[in-house]
Amino acid sequence: MIFISFENNNYEINEDEFYPEYFELKSFDFSSGERLENLMVEYYTIGTPIKDDEGHITNAVIFLHGWGGDCGSVRRIKDIIGLKKPLDTKKFFIISITTLGSPNSASPSTTNLGNKFPEYSIEDMVKFHIDFLESKFKIEHVKGIIGNSMGGFEALTWGAKYPKYMDFLISLVSTYKVAGHNYALFKFMNHIIENDKDFNGGNYLNPPKNALALANESMYTFGLSTDYYYNLKNSEIDIYMEEMREEAINEWDANDTVYRNNASTSYNIEDIISNIEAKTLIVAINQDQYFPPKLDGIPMSKKINNSEIIVYDSVMGHIGTHEIIKIEKELENFLKIFK
Repeated sequence: MIFISFENNNYEINEDEFYPEYFELKSFDFSSGERLENLMVEYYTIGTPIKDDEGHITNAVIFLHGWGGDCGSVRRIKDIIGLKKPLDTKKFFIISITTLGSPNSASPSTTNLGNKFPEYSIEDMVKFHIDFLESKFKIEHVKGIIGNSMGGFEALTWGAKYPKYMDFLISLVSTYKVAGHNYALFKFMNHIIENDKDFNGGNYLNPPKNALALANESMYTFGLSTDYYYNLKNSEIDIYMEEMREEAINEWDANDTVYRNNASTSYNIEDIISNIEAKTLIVAINQDQYFPPKLDGIPMSKKINNSEIIVYDSVMGHIGTHEIIKIEKELENFLKIFK
């Protein structure tokens, strides 16, 4: 939950106050050819829009969350948002959007369509954002797009498919294709869920709670660095794994999970990533088990012409973007030409 305060030039987080907004898209066309009407979009804004003489917003920066997040996940980068910070809220209007397929925006669970919800891709998620920005804000071009993890899939796809749409891209702990153990993990999670007798092909009366719990437990071992886990007591690991189980049981929907994993496993823009024209910053973390720099960030930086890469250390591994303040100066240098 997010509350914005600029007292003493600080950006503060108050977990008790978070007021997202909602907008209804009149219709949305999926790449499969299917169309749904009256789709909800959840979003959150920070800062003040600046408009040109024709009324177009000229300072929009889009934030795209990771696999299990929502528009509130912008708190991951809270330390670089605020007055006189890299994402200066007097100069940038930040729009954080809960993506297609994630609860509170249009998804199998929130539309009550369940397994009748159209299959979607990362490209569909991008088009969902584009339609929303045009319908709600009449935005047809943004200053920049920042994508964290799965949000990076979207940001990079956006840049490759619509290279004139943004001035800059920032990819946080992400990649240009899902492969190797990431692909295996998504498939394994789906196998756990789909083989639960309660799943019933996605047409379930009783949610497959045990399968969801096991699926989330399987993710737990990759989220942080190997050093982080090694330094925990076994009793602490037991507690954290139980928390993961409870989170999945109480907050996850099986169809949402399966659909999102299917969109991720089909993600591969290796053939078109060179289309990206926007100035691109790739941020990677040495201890990231999901997207190790040598396999993802560094090869990706060589495929994007106008790009640079920053690699830093965080014992938090993949979720080390919580420590993004470590590269505040580098981010300021990258962003200063766009302010």
